Amino acid sequence: MSEPLSPLRRGLILLAVIALIAVLPHILTTSYWRGVLVIMAMNVMIALALNLVLGYTGQLHLGQAGFVALGAYVSTILIKTHGWNFWAAGLAATLAAGLLGLALAAFAVRLRGHYLGIASLGFAIIVHQSIANWEDVTEGMRGIYGIAPPPPIPLPGLGEISFAGPVNLFYLVAGVAVLVYLLLAALLRSPAGEALAAVREDEISAASLGIDSRVWKAFAFALGSAIAGLAGCFYPVYVGTLVPDAFTIVESFTMMAMVIVGGMGTMAGPVLGAVVLTALPELLREFGQLRLITYGAALTLVVLFMPGGMMQGWQLLAARWRRQPPARQTAGAPRLAGGTEKAR
Repeated sequence: MSEPLSPLRRGLILLAVIALIAVLPHILTTSYWRGVLVIMAMNVMIALALNLVLGYTGQLHLGQAGFVALGAYVSTILIKTHGWNFWAAGLAATLAAGLLGLALAAFAVRLRGHYLGIASLGFAIIVHQSIANWEDVTEGMRGIYGIAPPPPIPLPGLGEISFAGPVNLFYLVAGVAVLVYLLLAALLRSPAGEALAAVREDEISAASLGIDSRVWKAFAFALGSAIAGLAGCFYPVYVGTLVPDAFTIVESFTMMAMVIVGGMGTMAGPVLGAVVLTALPELLREFGQLRLITYGAALTLVVLFMPGGMMQGWQLLAARWRRQPPARQTAGAPRLAGGTEKAR
């Protein structure tokens, strides 16, 4: 395992990330790639939320798309139908997703492994079918159109910040993603993070230490669901439309792939996985149908040769780079190829 970073190194990395976020829209100047950046920031939040459940608590969760859909639809319906402000609607949608995740956790904590995976997948299917067929509320397959971007934020003496364009919207979503990352990182360095890790490794041993695995599983499920709902709030205000096909079960598997390919059980892994698996299909788009084969082959190779994800590969390279060169052999008895001394 890699050594924990010192506060100084964490601060330097945070400054580097903020600087990278600031310059990215000025490097990728087309509206298309700036839009990809917005989606990428949303996927980072979704992957971090799923990693809390999958990587740090050891629960197989295949229903993440359902909570993203819940955040998107609750916020949009409150804005379009009831005239709520985006910020209030986003807060309500986040709370709704978290509460539903807590309710689902009441049943999920009794399940393990593939049983929990099947149950959570069933939840995602129920959500998709509900938003597709509850036409009086969600407009069904017709979708909801004309969704406005978040309202401007006034700054005293400096005018206001408008989110009508992709640049400021990217800064907003990326800023929220950074806050989510810092929140989860602080949580996982606290005793709560140790409790979650204990539950992941061995529930019986954790119970012997007074850790109630059901409580901590429910906590992780609820918090991960709330963060997924928060990410979903930004999707309709960016795209401007909302249709059920954006939240199929295929999306749940893509979200899980981001965590696994990046490196579950680490903080940086899901971020790396979300960035790569968002950008890679766009980079391969010019190859037409071949991009799907290339995309699938790349995922397969990573899983086969780096079971710990790309973070495992990075840690191995870093360890090899830091490794000291072998000391010179001292004079003495000659050595054979195997390293043993020649018989005298």
